[in-house]
Amino acid sequence: MSAFRTYGRGHLNGPVVVIGTGLLGASIGLGLRGRAVPVYLSDPSPTNQAVAVDIGAGLPLAELEGAAPELVVVAAPPDVTADVVAGALAQYPESVVVDIASVKADILADLRARGADLSRYVGSHPMAGREKSGPVAARGELFTSMPWVVCPSDESSAEATRVARALASDLGAVVSQFTADEHDEAVALVSHLPQVMSSLLASRLQGTPLHALSLAGNGLRDVTRIAASDPTLWVQILGGNARKVVEILYGVREDLNRLISTLEAPGAPGARLDLAQLISEGNAGQARIPGKHGGPPQAYSWLTVLVDDKPGQIALLLTEIGEIGVNVEDLRLDHSSGQNVGMVELSVLPNKHDHLIEALNDRGWRVLQ
Repeated sequence: MSAFRTYGRGHLNGPVVVIGTGLLGASIGLGLRGRAVPVYLSDPSPTNQAVAVDIGAGLPLAELEGAAPELVVVAAPPDVTADVVAGALAQYPESVVVDIASVKADILADLRARGADLSRYVGSHPMAGREKSGPVAARGELFTSMPWVVCPSDESSAEATRVARALASDLGAVVSQFTADEHDEAVALVSHLPQVMSSLLASRLQGTPLHALSLAGNGLRDVTRIAASDPTLWVQILGGNARKVVEILYGVREDLNRLISTLEAPGAPGARLDLAQLISEGNAGQARIPGKHGGPPQAYSWLTVLVDDKPGQIALLLTEIGEIGVNVEDLRLDHSSGQNVGMVELSVLPNKHDHLIEALNDRGWRVLQ
C-alpha cells in the first residue's frame, strides 16, 4: 500500500463509506485518509476497488465492523446515482448519504418519487477533475481550493447538511450552497454549454486537410481542449440536464441566426455595427468571469518570450522572472511551426509589463510584445 499525506483531523470523524472508486471516489478516500478519517471502499469493479485500496484510498467495505458509517459518499455515474443513493439510504438507516454527481435536480426528483428518506440525503458536486480517469489518477489534493456545491433539499436535516459541508471542507474545497435547480442552471451555462460548443467546433475539423490544421494556434487549442472529454460520461450529463442546456441553446441559436444573417450581407447598412456589438457583448461577458482565487475580474497584460526547444529553458525563464520580482498571473505554451523554438505567453499585472520586458531583454531573452 502506498503512503498518503497526513494533514490532521478535520470535521468528520468517520467511518466514511465511498461507493465508487473512480477518479473522484478514490481521491475523496485519499483526502479523508490524509485527515485520519477511516474510509471503506466499494465498487462494482473488483479491479477498481483493489487498485483504490492499493493506493491507500481506504479499506475494502467487507472489513467495516461496528458502528454505522457517519457518511456514505456515492461516487457513481449519473445515470445510476439515484439507484445507488436509494440503496445506501436503505442499507445504512443511521447514516448521512451524499452523492457527487454533476446533475442534481433529476436525482432529487427520482429519490423523492421513491419515497426515500431525504432527511439524510444531500446532493453535492465537486467541480474538480483531471484529464485522466480511474483510481490510478486519484489525488488526495484534487479538491484543494476548487468549488464544491452542496445542494440540500427542503427535507435535508441540518445535521445532514453540516456533514455534507464538512466533507467538502475537510478536502480543502471552497464550499457553496445552491438549490438543485440553481446548481443545474449554473452548470448548464458554465460547464455543459462550453463542452457542447467545444465539441461542435472540434467536429468541424474531422475532414479538414492537415495543411490547413498546421496553421492552428493557441486559440483553436484553447477552445477545443475539452472536446477530448469522455463521450459516455457526457451522454449521461447532458441527458440528465437536458432541459437547462436546451434553454441556453435556444439563446445561442438566436445569436447564430443573427450572425449568419449579418454575414450573408456584410456590406449592408448596419452590418458592421452588428458585428462589433456581437464581439463587444462577448467582451462584456468574458470580463465577468472571476479572477484569481475567486476575486473580481482583473485585466492583465500579456507578453510572449521565445525559448529554445530544449530541456530546462522554461524552468530557467520562470526562475529569472522570480529573481526580477514579478509574479506570473497566468501562463500558456505554444510552439513555432517553422522553427525549433517554443513560445511562452505570460500574463502579468499591467504596471509590471514594461519592467519585465526590459529586464528580460537585459538578460538575453527574446521578448515579443
